[in-house]
Amino acid sequence: MAGPLIPASTADGATAPEDRSGPARILPGAGRAAWLVARRLGMLALLLAAVFAAIEVLPGDAAQATSERGESAADVAVRRAALGLDRPVTERFRDWMSGLPTGDLGTTAHGQPVTTVLSGPFPNTLLLGSLALALSITGALALGSWATLRPGGRVDRAVAAASTAAFALPEFVVSVALLLVFSQWTGWLPAVTLTGPDGAPASWDMLVLPLLALAIPQIGWNTRIVRGAFADQADLPHVQAAILDGLPRHRILTHHMLPGALPAIAVSTATSAGMLVGGAVVVETLFNYPGIGAVLAGALTDRDTPLVAGVVAVTGAAISTLLLLADLIRDRILGTHR
Repeated sequence: MAGPLIPASTADGATAPEDRSGPARILPGAGRAAWLVARRLGMLALLLAAVFAAIEVLPGDAAQATSERGESAADVAVRRAALGLDRPVTERFRDWMSGLPTGDLGTTAHGQPVTTVLSGPFPNTLLLGSLALALSITGALALGSWATLRPGGRVDRAVAAASTAAFALPEFVVSVALLLVFSQWTGWLPAVTLTGPDGAPASWDMLVLPLLALAIPQIGWNTRIVRGAFADQADLPHVQAAILDGLPRHRILTHHMLPGALPAIAVSTATSAGMLVGGAVVVETLFNYPGIGAVLAGALTDRDTPLVAGVVAVTGAAISTLLLLADLIRDRILGTHR
């Protein structure tokens, strides 16, 4: 049975070209991991700075957006001062960032702690996003493997066409189609999400349509990545040797091609997480799902910078963690030390 390629210098017992034993092997890996963490934190800080700057250039501010009807300009000015909007944006950003290490995400324009506002809807979004991500990867692996086992055939072409079409469809188009078919025409699933006493969806069937609306485009995206990664592996010598040895196709796929394809699949998974967060804003609004998508939409309307930044910080931290894991998996498998 053919296995993964082994460098000739190692296989025949000759001295390896580079000594990576002991601390020389551990320190570069630890340094690489520390650098990756620092890079992700730096990117998240830049993203948060961009959020503050973007809201600053929008017309109006939180004091005007949340003002009551008939409120005087003097009253708005008093609230603006109370919210600290009369200070430079750089100063407000610095103060907000200083609270991050302690978990303080600031106060909303309505006077509530941001962490309190997010504590209810964030678990709902985390549940929906996690299920959608799991369904996306499972579906993509199944479809990509199915197509790989029949290269160039009808199944391969059909999977390629379907995955391209699925990825090209925006979430709101998928949502409307699902609503028409499964709610309006058949009545099988509810069109909106009702909230129970605990703030979560009242029943499991209310999760199905939002879950499918989020997952279908990502299944299309990840299927193309999985199929392409397997295609790259198919031409490698150890895979060709396994084919010549007459191993079953499913064993070649799982034992010889999948390990080499994992770095690309890991990066694709992390990228999907970011796309799911973007799609969640639309899907949660259409299905009245009690997640942070609706919170973010309301915060943008109110020009509520701390709340928008809080949503970005929480979701950005989750996505950065996935991206970091993808980087570590890729480095672990490829053995690169950049």
